[in-house]
Amino acid sequence: MKLHLTQAENNNLITAYGDGFVDINKQRYTQQLIVLPDKLILDWPAKYFKSLTSQDFDTISDLNPEVVLLGTGATHQFVHPQLTVALTAKGLAIECMTTDAACRTYNILMSEGRNVAAALIL
Repeated sequence: MKLHLTQAENNNLITAYGDGFVDINKQRYTQQLIVLPDKLILDWPAKYFKSLTSQDFDTISDLNPEVVLLGTGATHQFVHPQLTVALTAKGLAIECMTTDAACRTYNILMSEGRNVAAALIL
């Protein structure tokens, strides 16, 4: 699916997504990653939802976003609260949703000027 937003104001914009890929600013990525308005984390070690560890969420916590969108792949799944201790200790909200929904939600929140992080499992 292709997405269009009138203005991204030099922020990272998810311009397309599909099975096994996400396009950010029209550049294709096929690995798990974290997208923030002003940076991309391309070396996020998470490979699959079932392999997520607390260290994966420590990486996200260190970025200090207002809200975290966890794209869990094609299936909506919930992460165990023990894994997200680093986020909740800082008072950061985490929302689990399919990766497609996380891409759409990221663009909306980013366009509103929010400091949002989308951690995407493709």
